[in-house]
Amino acid sequence: MKEEKLLKEPFLVVFKRWMMSAGGITITLAVVAAIIATIDSGPFIIVNTVVTGGMWALLSLGLSLVFGVMNIPNFAHGEFFLIGSMTAYFVFNPMRLYLNDNPSAFLSAIAPFLGIFLAFLVGALMGIIMEKLIFSPLRKRSRDQWVMNSFLLTVGISVVIINNIQLIWGANFKGIPSYWNVDPLEFLGVRLSVDRLAALLLSVITLAIFWYFMRRTQTGRAVRAVAQDETGALLVGINLNKILSLTMALSAGLAAMAGASLLFMFPAYPTAGLKPLYVAWYVVILVGLGNVSAAVIGGFIVALLQTLTSYYIGTGWEDVIPTAVIIIMLIFKPSGLFGSVVKGVHEQ
Repeated sequence: MKEEKLLKEPFLVVFKRWMMSAGGITITLAVVAAIIATIDSGPFIIVNTVVTGGMWALLSLGLSLVFGVMNIPNFAHGEFFLIGSMTAYFVFNPMRLYLNDNPSAFLSAIAPFLGIFLAFLVGALMGIIMEKLIFSPLRKRSRDQWVMNSFLLTVGISVVIINNIQLIWGANFKGIPSYWNVDPLEFLGVRLSVDRLAALLLSVITLAIFWYFMRRTQTGRAVRAVAQDETGALLVGINLNKILSLTMALSAGLAAMAGASLLFMFPAYPTAGLKPLYVAWYVVILVGLGNVSAAVIGGFIVALLQTLTSYYIGTGWEDVIPTAVIIIMLIFKPSGLFGSVVKGVHEQ
């Protein structure tokens, strides 16, 4: 009924109301700040924001999805980023060494995509395993204090993954100088590496596919139904176990894909997932816990904050400003800029 009422209202009225909301004001301020910074310092501000924001959006999308559907505050999300970067390294590095001795233009072009795709599959598989072995048994035995229990479990999973990776592969950095050994491209006077451009294109394509899946497919609508009303979804015949496993697989897979795509920027080592985890939580708190669609916008807003802070204040302050913004947000608007769609603990 609410959606029908909105459709009957004039577009300008709806748009004006949205622009006066906290989310609309924030987006307007972000755009204005980006334009002013670009005029003052150059177009690299926009380029860096868009490239980094695409991956932060992808990472935050997975975290917001698993919170919105399953009410799990996943503090092991950064470790899926790490798993993705580790997978991409062990898949791509042998191919890179082989290509040094046996040049092949075709293999050089597709090798990075093979590593990134396999990273997505490994991350998705790990997500399914975690859901089946850990969260499913907990869900069957107890619903009391679900958010706190799942939070503690994900913290434990994070510690286990970090220590096992250090035990097996050591603490050395495992990275690559670049995926594609070609000259940078020039865009608006800014030299842009092919790796960064490819990461941006991958994030845009993946976000578009995800949007289509969630909005236009029966399975995607089932995921949204479970997020809105789990009991109602069961009553209409939705396979809850299947949807929860799929949700965790998508969440972990997207994080792993982000880690693999940014291997040239974030080398794989045991604690490499901490910064991505913090960034993902910056985004989901900023836009509203569980608000999946807004997480995409939030990824670009946080990327802009980091870019401006790094350039005008210093790299060491890159995470300080977003943290300060989150603190202010929690004080004045705890539900986030766009509102939370997650049920409160007392409603579960």
